Order: sequence, then structure tokens, then C-alpha cells
Amino acid sequence: MTLLVLLALLVVPYLLLTAAGRGGGALGVAPPVRARVGLTLFFAFTALGHFVRGEEMSAMLPAAVPYRLGIVYLTGALELLGAAGVWVPGLTRVTGACLILMLLCFLPANIYSALYRVDFGGHGDGPAYLILRVPFQLFVIWWTAFATEQKWLSRRAERPAEGVQGVR
Repeated sequence: MTLLVLLALLVVPYLLLTAAGRGGGALGVAPPVRARVGLTLFFAFTALGHFVRGEEMSAMLPAAVPYRLGIVYLTGALELLGAAGVWVPGLTRVTGACLILMLLCFLPANIYSALYRVDFGGHGDGPAYLILRVPFQLFVIWWTAFATEQKWLSRRAERPAEGVQGVR
């Protein structure tokens, strides 16, 4: 259920803005900008969870990790900064890269939580939860790269295969 809500926050604004723009109105917003709306909602919502349910989220980190609650609050603040930072001209790409790095850092905590059945956000379902969670997290990383117009994403798609010469 939680992943469906998060997916909806991410994708539905894009779909709505796309549909509204097809009516010929003034909503001809570029695809990455439409994706950024959902990205902002996604990170604002998840950041809220860090503050409202911080104690529960701190259980997602191994007991050996010091300052677990502080880390949860810090990452919540970083998510809020990211939600806003993607809209600051000149900082969009840097903010996106930082959000991607943070999402990659979250992956071990999600794996730990599923393996040890932390009863929060679906992790109590155990390792089977990772079948959904890991691909979802990879999708969020891709969405963040797309929404923040990461150049490495477009360069890779445009680069010809190695050893293939252009034929005229």
C-alpha cells in the first residue's frame, strides 16, 4: 500500500499535467518539469515521515549505528531541501545528483529492514518485500535523474556503441 501511495505521488502529477497540456491550454510544460512536480511531492511526503514517525524509522538502521534518530531527522531535512532545491535555477542538476546519491545510500537500510523484518513501511513482510522495494527504488532514482535532467542520463542514451563507426 505504501509503495502505491508513493508511486501515485510521483507519477499522477505528471499524468495530470500531461493531460491538461493536451487540451491546448497554457500548460505546455516540458516533461522533466512535469516529472519534477511529482518528485517534489514525493520527497516532501517522505520527509514528513522522517519527522512524524522518526522513532519507527530509526529501527530501520542496525542498533550498532550511532545517533539513529538524528540520522533519520537529518535525512528528512535533506529530503525537504531536495524537494525545494530541484526548483532552484542552477541547482536542479546538483540537487538531483544529491538526491540520487541519498537514495542509493538508503538501499542498504531497506535491505536490512526487510531481512530483519522491521515492522515499518512494509519491511515487516520480510525479504519478499525487496522484490517490490528494490525495483521501486531504482525507478525513483531514474525518475529523479529524468526530472532533474541529469546530463549523464542523456549522454549515455545518445552515445553510439563502441567500435561502431558512423556510415555515410
